[in-house]
Amino acid sequence: MGNGPAPFSDIGKRTRDLLTKDYNFDHKFTLLMQSHAGMGVTATGWKKDQIFFGDVNTLYKSGNTTVDLKLDTHSNVSTKVTVNDIFPFTKVACSFRIPDHKSGKLDLQYLHPHAAVDSSIGLNPTPLLEVSAAIGSKDFSLGGEVGLDTASASLTKYNAGIGFNKPDFSVAVLLTDKGQTLKASYVHSVNPSNDGTTVGAELTHRFNTYENSFTIGSSHLVDPITTVKTRFSNNGKFAMLCQREWRPKSLITVSGEYDPKSNNGATKLGLALALKP
Repeated sequence: MGNGPAPFSDIGKRTRDLLTKDYNFDHKFTLLMQSHAGMGVTATGWKKDQIFFGDVNTLYKSGNTTVDLKLDTHSNVSTKVTVNDIFPFTKVACSFRIPDHKSGKLDLQYLHPHAAVDSSIGLNPTPLLEVSAAIGSKDFSLGGEVGLDTASASLTKYNAGIGFNKPDFSVAVLLTDKGQTLKASYVHSVNPSNDGTTVGAELTHRFNTYENSFTIGSSHLVDPITTVKTRFSNNGKFAMLCQREWRPKSLITVSGEYDPKSNNGATKLGLALALKP
C-alpha cells in the first residue's frame, strides 16, 4: 500500500542501500532483454577468485501472475510463481529449487493501510516458519520478526525495529541477533534538488562482547548520469565507487576498497557492466 507501513525488512533500508548497494569487488556482467509481451530474460556472469559463475533468469508476467525461472552454472533450476491480489491486499508466492526436494517454500504478504505482514513456511515435513509484521503509516513503522524451526521446536531468530521516514531523511533502530545486537542508522538527503548529495551512518553495539562499530557513507550526483559513493568503517576500511549510465538503463560501475589490516594490503577492485538494449 502506498500510504501504509513498509514491510519489516524495509526498516533501515535507505541507510543499508547507501552503505552497501552497487558495491562490487568482483567482475560482473549482466544483460537484460525484455519484450512488450511481458517476457524478460536476464543473463548474469561474474568472476570471483579465478572462478566463473553464471545464471540465466527468465521472467514472464501475465495479468496478476509472474513466473520466474532461473538456471545456474551448478545445474540448479529455481522456480518462483507469484500471484498478486488473489485476495484483497495480498500476494502469494510458491518457490522451489531442483534437485533440492526440500527447498519448497510458500510466501504470503499482506499489505494494509496500517499494517504489513510477511510470512513464509517451508514445504517439507519439518518446515522453517518465519513471520514478520509492521504497523504504523507511511512515515512511521514499528515491527518485529520471528523464525521457528519446527524440527527442533526452537526459535531461529527474533528481531524488532522502529523506523521514521520523510522524503529527505530516515531514522531506524533495530534489535537483532536474538537481542544481542543494537543498530541505529540515519540517512539524510542534504540537497536533493541540486547535486543529489546524501550522507548516512550506521552505529552497532554488541551486548555480548561490548563491542561498538560504525560505518559512514555518502553519495553524490556528479551529473545526471554519474554517481560517486564513498564508505568508511571504524576498522579502517575505505571503499569508493563510480557509476555511470553510459546509455539509457545501461550502467558501468567501478568499485574499490582498501583494508589496512589485510595481510597483503592489496586494494580490492571490481567492475560491473549492466546492459539493457
